[in-house]
Formats: sequence, structure tokens, C-alpha cells
Amino acid sequence: MPTDRTTDFLRELLVRQLTTWLPAALQRSRRATVALAWTGADGGGAEAALRVVAAHADQVRGRRVTVLVLADGTSDLPTRLGPVEAELPAEVAVHLLPGAPQQLPVAVKAAGAAGSPLFTFLDLPDAVPPPLLTAAANGRAGEVLLHAGNGARDALGAAGFPLVAEVAPVFGAHGAGGVIAFGSRSDRSLEAVRDALWAVGADLGVRYLDPADPQAAPVDVAGDPDPGPLAGELLAELRRGGPRSVTELRRHALTATVYRAADANRALAHLLDVGDVRRDRESGRLAGDEMITLAR
Repeated sequence: MPTDRTTDFLRELLVRQLTTWLPAALQRSRRATVALAWTGADGGGAEAALRVVAAHADQVRGRRVTVLVLADGTSDLPTRLGPVEAELPAEVAVHLLPGAPQQLPVAVKAAGAAGSPLFTFLDLPDAVPPPLLTAAANGRAGEVLLHAGNGARDALGAAGFPLVAEVAPVFGAHGAGGVIAFGSRSDRSLEAVRDALWAVGADLGVRYLDPADPQAAPVDVAGDPDPGPLAGELLAELRRGGPRSVTELRRHALTATVYRAADANRALAHLLDVGDVRRDRESGRLAGDEMITLAR
């Protein structure tokens, strides 16, 4: 099974986000679907995802979880998945579907995923076909994490995802490894995927570029970043649109930059300390509904 830094990165990112998504999905619904699709080999991602499901066996019991695996370049996948499937509770159904990711809409419909939480992971080398993103949206009940050759922000928005985040991972001297994009309706999920990106990036020595600003320097995600660049971006957002709530500024950091919500908090604290912005309240923790205004 081939392995490289991109493959390792994608597998670890999938594991971290699925670990966050699955228990939350099972709290709000008695059934959930996980759809995993690769063009070519899965790089161990399918096994890793099933192990996440197995690790949540206590939460799965009494519910129904369907796992769809689509990979068109891995003939040994049934053999590799067999031992992991044997560890899964009876409530988990795994469907291995040979063929390209383009089969996803049919597979999701056949699995009866409509109306229930759906997490989709897509690893595609080129542009993402709109029908795949529409299927991943699952009405209003889906989230999608994808790796593609180019940005997918507009396509995700058109598919019905109101919250979209993108980063371009940079693997040492080898340059950018495509684009990682995430589509959701949940601020909490958006925060989780950004935290996962930073954790995996720190572990594997990966830096991030903003696909919308490829001329900018890659951001090193090991440790807490300098608040200055993000503070400048938040100031620019306030100049563009006027006063914003703390929640709106955090969301802007998550959807329009490579930074985390926690970095937005530090950047806002920096702006308050130097007197560039004002807040509603004189002291205390910044609340999500508190308005931030330019001081000058």
C-alpha cells in the first residue's frame, strides 16, 4: 500500500474529524451515515475510519450507523477491512462499493441517508463534480471534508453549504498538496475541523496557505501564532462591513483565513490592548454576542 506525506496527513485528518463528528451525530439522531470515497487507493483511511466507529461502540449501540466505502484502486480493501469489521457492533453496516467516487449519489440514496446526519470524505485529484457535493449536503443534514486539486469554495456554496473553509497544505520543500475544503452548517464543526487541521499539521510538520492568497507566506501551525496578521485581517473586515459581533469575527477567521477560533480571540485581545477596537463591555470574557467596533 503506497504511502506519502499527503496520504498520512489525509488519514490523520479524517480520523480526528470523524472522532468529533460521530458522537455528536449520534446524540441528535438514532441513525447516521459515513461515506468515504477515494479516486485510487485509500492509503489506510478506510481502516482508520472503521476503527473510529469501533472505538465508539457504546454510543453506537441502540442506533444504526452505515459506512459506505468507495475506492476504485484498492483490490486488497476487503481483506484489510475484514478484521476491523469483525470488531464492530451489529448496529454498524459496512458497504464496500467498488467504483469511482461518482457513485456517491446513488450509494447515499440506497443507504437511506436522507434526513439523518451524513459525514462525507472525498479524496479527488481534480475538480469536484457538483452532484457529489449535492449528495454530501444530504438536504440540510450533511458535512463534507474533501481533498481536491483546486479550491471548491464556490461549488460547496452552490451545493448548499453556508459555512466553507479552505486551506492549502504545504509539505516541506515539496510545495502545496492540493486544497483541503470543508462544508458545514455548524460553527462548532467548523471550529473542530480547523482545530484538527492545526493539530495534524503540528504533528506532521505541515504548514498552511490560504488558497485565495497564494502569494502569502505559509503559516507555521506549531504553537500559537503571532496575532498580528490575523489582527490585521479582522481590522480589514471591520473596515469593510462595520461593527461585527465576536461570533461573526471568529467565523470570518474560520472561513476566510487559515486560523482557528482561538487565534481570533487572541487577535481581538491584541486589538483591544493596543486600542484599535472597542468592545461593548468594559471587562470580562469576550462573549459571542458582544459587538466589536473600530476605535478610529
